[in-house]
Amino acid sequence: MAQSVKLADDIMTLVRREADLHSRSVAGQITHWLKIGRAIEHSGSFDYTRITAALEGNLDTTQLGEDEDVAWLDAFTEKMGRAPEAEESFFARRQALGRGVGLDAGGNLVYAKEDTAA
Repeated sequence: MAQSVKLADDIMTLVRREADLHSRSVAGQITHWLKIGRAIEHSGSFDYTRITAALEGNLDTTQLGEDEDVAWLDAFTEKMGRAPEAEESFFARRQALGRGVGLDAGGNLVYAKEDTAA
């Protein structure tokens, strides 16, 4: 059963920032942090702040330990697999204007096709 929890505004600001950084919903970010916090408390094998710093580009990934590198790669792969909202909006506007929406394998401009399924 879902539960409501009150969190301070400064905590929610952090949650929203990290959710955006990692392409997660607010609820997904909170759940993710809960799981990571529990795992870290029981593990002690890596420092998640270092992983976040590497994701933000503030720490060279060669400086991560083996366990940190694995966690970083998982987070990086997940993040790169999703287009950010700004990118989705950009291409939706281009499609609405009838402009190209990307390149094919040969480097040729691709135009979005209207959905003709009815």
